[in-house]
Amino acid sequence: MKRPGRRGTQLACLFLLGCLLFNFPMLALFNVPAKILGLPVLYAYVFTVWLLLIVLLAVVMERKD
Repeated sequence: MKRPGRRGTQLACLFLLGCLLFNFPMLALFNVPAKILGLPVLYAYVFTVWLLLIVLLAVVMERKD
């Protein structure tokens, strides 16, 4: 049986980070009636975290082991 290696561990950590950031306690913190650059704070948070996870995923996948 092959061990998952470093990349597999990093991908699992990114998945868990995404689950944490897109779950209730974090979303409730940003659900306020304010706006950032014309966007509601919750939308700005969701799209910023989404972009951050995509960038981190690209970094993990492009790095050579």
